[in-house]
Amino acid sequence: MASASIPVDLRNPGQVFACLGLMEAADILLGGARGGFDWENPADVRFVLEAAGEANPVAEVLGFLAEAEVVALSPQGSLNENTKWKIKTIQLPHDSSFPFPDPSSPATLPARLQNTRQQTIVIDYWGDATERDNVKFWAGSQGKPGAAFLLDALDLARSRILEIVANPFAWSAPQSGSLRFDFRRDYVPIGVGFSPNNHKTTMVMRGYPLVEILAAIGMSNARPLRISKLEYRYGAAGMVLPPAFLRATLGCAALPIPLRTFRMRLDWPGQENQARCITDVTEELHHD
Repeated sequence: MASASIPVDLRNPGQVFACLGLMEAADILLGGARGGFDWENPADVRFVLEAAGEANPVAEVLGFLAEAEVVALSPQGSLNENTKWKIKTIQLPHDSSFPFPDPSSPATLPARLQNTRQQTIVIDYWGDATERDNVKFWAGSQGKPGAAFLLDALDLARSRILEIVANPFAWSAPQSGSLRFDFRRDYVPIGVGFSPNNHKTTMVMRGYPLVEILAAIGMSNARPLRISKLEYRYGAAGMVLPPAFLRATLGCAALPIPLRTFRMRLDWPGQENQARCITDVTEELHHD
């Protein structure tokens, strides 16, 4: 069993979601993964990740991302495809399970990250058709699919991934669009007093590609607790736990373990009921 830890800001929901993504990916790639948060030193809060084998599990996950190809998945007979965005679409055979009904547009087709060693990670949270909230904060210009946002983020990060293993959530890059998990990039024009889109020649928005990618993986089996379209709660467990328990604590499940909970608020950066962005996060000291 190997162990590693990285810095994390618990008041950044995207980083907390991305920690779950690291655990989910490590469990798929290495097996035996466990994760949890260590806030003993308030000035250096860490996410601790354990997994089978002797290699650094964070480095192994990032190494997979560095070489991963992105493909879109569709059910047999579907007319949906992501080739417009230069992403290969693979139709699954009739005897393969598809996570939700064939979507009305290609924007929410599942994405699969894969490498030459036949290792795969599927990301499909944005098309969830169950009673769970799908935590889809992005709208997508001209129907841009989730798979394309992932590819853009991966292409930004590939050449730097292995250099930033010790602190992957701190690395930023110019990023024109994202899945809107990391609020360090987002803004509401009426709130900041102007629109950076009107100053593209002099102002470059920087995003956090690894947070976006890993947060998307983290949403595979866990979700924050939805209060309304513009308000959610999420939790962080203060001990290292197996995946099932860490997933439950993200949704603020009442378990007999150290737990810190947070409330995040969102707003509409553009037209109402389209894209949402995180605007404010507060820790809950007492709640009903």
